[in-house]
Amino acid sequence: MAVALGPSGWWQRWRRRLSAREVSRMLLLLLLLGSGQGPRQVGAGQTFEYLKREHSLSKPYQGVGTSSSSLWNLMGNAMVMTQYIRLTPDMQSKQGALWNRVPCFLRDWELQVHFRIHGQGKKNLHGDGLAIWYTKDRMQPGPVFGNMDKFVGLGVFVDTYPNEEKQQEAQKRRYSPGVQRVFPYISAMVNNGSLSYDHERDGRPTELGGCTAIVRNLHYDTFLVIRYVKRHLTIMMDIDGRHEWRDGIEVPGVRLPRGYYFGTSSITGDLSDNHDVISLKLFELTVERTPEEEKLHRDVFLPSVDNMKLPEMTAPLPPLSGLALFLIVFFSLVFSVFAIVIGIILYNKWQDQSRKRFY
Repeated sequence: MAVALGPSGWWQRWRRRLSAREVSRMLLLLLLLGSGQGPRQVGAGQTFEYLKREHSLSKPYQGVGTSSSSLWNLMGNAMVMTQYIRLTPDMQSKQGALWNRVPCFLRDWELQVHFRIHGQGKKNLHGDGLAIWYTKDRMQPGPVFGNMDKFVGLGVFVDTYPNEEKQQEAQKRRYSPGVQRVFPYISAMVNNGSLSYDHERDGRPTELGGCTAIVRNLHYDTFLVIRYVKRHLTIMMDIDGRHEWRDGIEVPGVRLPRGYYFGTSSITGDLSDNHDVISLKLFELTVERTPEEEKLHRDVFLPSVDNMKLPEMTAPLPPLSGLALFLIVFFSLVFSVFAIVIGIILYNKWQDQSRKRFY
């Protein structure tokens, strides 16, 4: 919301028309704008956003990956450049990641990602893409775009190589037009730690939704926004150079716990690309809720999606301590000896009774 301060007469005229409550609200808004942390109205209704600097990253990237006081950590082959942070270079078998060190406890939020994917590879000879994460664990390398499999939280994938399509072509099989996807492709996945990302099928079995996004080797800025409001997940893009958001993915009933970490990662295999992140900006969204919504939108402790059954997580049994193992073995031996003694006594009594009957 843009607010311009005019002459003093403007303020005096409008002050007489405003109630005391409205005046206090406007003064608070002006104070926040003057402090550099001002809210900006987004969409219709009473929704404002506030930039959260502890979860945001932009140029210059001072201390990122090197200073102990930095809010962001690098992993793998990620490198800090002057104009961007390169997760992976255009080389084979590389992986890198960038993770926020501060857990996010916001209820409603919006993450804006400014990124660029480019390289020397021609059509379908590049890969693999990048992922944006909101997960319980951080700094865990793995096969899912450079992050661990069976993660807990939300993953948004910008996939640039069609693994499944190439396998189908090799087997002389084709998809029907209704199910074939055009790459690059953006998809979303919510996981409670029980699901594996099927890389060979480009995540199709577990995706919540997806859309085509031509984001590679463009000569203008490309952006992605992930908005989580009232358990409603929305993913939009600005990839046409028009500076406006385009609808992408919309999923209601998404339940994400608070206290997870934001991050982004990338991986290359036999094919490669440059995967660059220019900025990550997180905004807190203030949204009015009815009393009924307050009851429905209580905190959750495990990610889930309404009307989508995720396999239950079975907690592994804790390992036995040395004392517990000793006690189990000891009492097992005592029980065995006791059973043997009882068996011998019963056997002797049976023999005595047999002799008496014989005589």
